Amino acid sequence: MAVRLNPYIAFTDGKARAAMEFYHSVLGGTLNISTFGDFGAPDPALADKVMHAILVTDTGMALMGADAPPGLEHVPGNDIAISLSGDEADVMREWWAKLADGGAVSTPLEKQMWGDEFGTCTDRFGVEWMVNIAAPQS
Repeated sequence: MAVRLNPYIAFTDGKARAAMEFYHSVLGGTLNISTFGDFGAPDPALADKVMHAILVTDTGMALMGADAPPGLEHVPGNDIAISLSGDEADVMREWWAKLADGGAVSTPLEKQMWGDEFGTCTDRFGVEWMVNIAAPQS
């Protein structure tokens, strides 16, 4: 897989599914959508909300998105993050450490319910980063 750099959009008011389906109709490719319910979220209000969606075009571009969970305040400008995803674990952990240095960690880089290592931070320049290190395939 290597490492991929993608924009990641946080949608408010449960608009992620409609938005990602629209982008799919425009850009083509393959759209995969997972809900919070798919991953066993106990809150029924979250069950149908999009936890993660990825659109990969036929040319290899990727766009990711999700519904912002309840309680997450929407501040204009914080609805786009940069996502690093891949399986180059050592390199990605090094990048994570450097991005977080002098910034603020929102979610520590650690194993998540879907099996990957994941974390979010805002770098010293105010840019939000999401790092997802794919779990080794057995």
